[in-house]
Amino acid sequence: MEGLRWRSILAILGVVASIVWVVPNVVHFGENSWWPSKQKLNYGLDIQGGLHLVMGVDVDGVVKESTNRLLASMQTDMKKDNVPFAAVKSEKPEQGEIQITLSSPAEKASVEKFLADKYSTVLQVMESTDTVVSARYFDAYLNEYKARVVQQAIETIRNRIDEFGVAEPSISSQGSNRILIQLPGMADAEKAKQLINTTAKLDFMVVSHEKTPQELQALVAEAEKAGSYNLTTMKYSEYVARLNADLKSKLPEKTTIYFEKSANAATLEAGAIPYLLRMDTDLGGGALDDAFVGYDQYGGPQVSLHFSSAGATKFSDLTGNNVGKQMAIVLDKVVKSAPSIRDRISGGQAVITLGGGRDRNQMMDEAKMISTALRAGALPASLEQLEERRVGPTLGADAIDKAKMGSFVGAAIIVIFMLVYYKTMGAVASLALGINILGIFALLTSFGATLTLPGIAGIALTVGFAVDANVLINERIKEELALGHSIQVAIKEGYHRAMSAIIDANITTAATAVVLLYFGTGPVRGFAVTLLIGIVTSMFANVFVSKAIVDTLVHKFNFKKLSV
Repeated sequence: MEGLRWRSILAILGVVASIVWVVPNVVHFGENSWWPSKQKLNYGLDIQGGLHLVMGVDVDGVVKESTNRLLASMQTDMKKDNVPFAAVKSEKPEQGEIQITLSSPAEKASVEKFLADKYSTVLQVMESTDTVVSARYFDAYLNEYKARVVQQAIETIRNRIDEFGVAEPSISSQGSNRILIQLPGMADAEKAKQLINTTAKLDFMVVSHEKTPQELQALVAEAEKAGSYNLTTMKYSEYVARLNADLKSKLPEKTTIYFEKSANAATLEAGAIPYLLRMDTDLGGGALDDAFVGYDQYGGPQVSLHFSSAGATKFSDLTGNNVGKQMAIVLDKVVKSAPSIRDRISGGQAVITLGGGRDRNQMMDEAKMISTALRAGALPASLEQLEERRVGPTLGADAIDKAKMGSFVGAAIIVIFMLVYYKTMGAVASLALGINILGIFALLTSFGATLTLPGIAGIALTVGFAVDANVLINERIKEELALGHSIQVAIKEGYHRAMSAIIDANITTAATAVVLLYFGTGPVRGFAVTLLIGIVTSMFANVFVSKAIVDTLVHKFNFKKLSV
């Protein structure tokens, strides 16, 4: 009886938690409502419609800009190293080609040696004569660079859309220079396009220690309490602006508070670390030429930065005047990294170390994230709108209405069949089936998942194998009763003997879903996610909860017979 009591408590808690998560989908609660959950289920473009955009990325323009910067940097380096030359130019900068004109044939050897020493991993010599040395980017380097430009554009767009508040946007590359953007529920096309074309702002700011971390936390908490707001109820940019306005009289002059996402937090809202930053450094993304993933002497990933000539001078002065302090790398007012300055950094190059003690894959992901974010601010690629469509639900409102009607009719047929064929146990199975569906929507809502039409198909399939589990259990109970066992023994043995078949069926289904989730994209992944969630809720509702209900009827209410 003690085991039954705990099973009943857990079953009730699971059902109550599901109701708490699902209710906001049908009842609107204000931000200050007492209801513990405010999150709603997101719907995909195929269900609620939205905005469909195809943007062209000016990859050739970025390559041209990179080549022109390389020409300027190369001339500076050749003069510094006393390498003789007449001119450095490019007739096809968008293809990454350069030509070094020589004053005399004797200069060729020193120019080739210079290229081999300084640019051996970037440039390959294509042709060399007594008057001109022609070189171009390696194909592998150029292809990787173009892919990075597209990825940079995607990252920038995603940052913009997240700031706008569109739930679960679909942003992906198409070919080598196009980006497909699908924004569910988005109707204001002009505002969306303006937002997408906004370039991320990068700043290098020195961390001020005029306030301790504890004092900063206290000031932030005080301002939030006085103004009745926090990071979870406002957009980040609005929150930072209001917070700094409220604390203006309490912060040192020419300083501001920005936040960094905690390493252990999934989102910035879940774990924000405040930094007090000086606003007078005047060094931004315009001074940065490139940022990419490199490796330290032990093979650990790090982020390598390359500044322009003017940026290198500013960076050298900034680091030289602030040795021993931290320098925050800030993208869109979010602190991405805050390394310590050990010494003056000259030469236009710097490294962001990531620290040790972590999984290498996690460090590599962080290095890629930081370098991509920095490139998003430092190397903005112009975007050209190639296509725009405001779409309704992909299959049309009529098709969705018919799908809903089909789902209701199908569920009704299943319930009627279970009631007619299995009677009392059929009623228990139907109740468990309702709890199962409730649990699916609760988990989808709590995970912030997006429900699409393939996801609905996954839910329909879940209903199928959930009923199958009850059929197996009820048939085993029938067999035990036919052998002359009491209802208590029949229920115990029926659930026990059916469990191996139920687990086998769920494991094989889960294995298929995992493969679809790993290799699939878009709609296929949505189907797999709902299928996996359905397996969990099916085991809980159609096995655990139904067993708790039946045991309660038999042991607590002393039912001597249950019609099966």
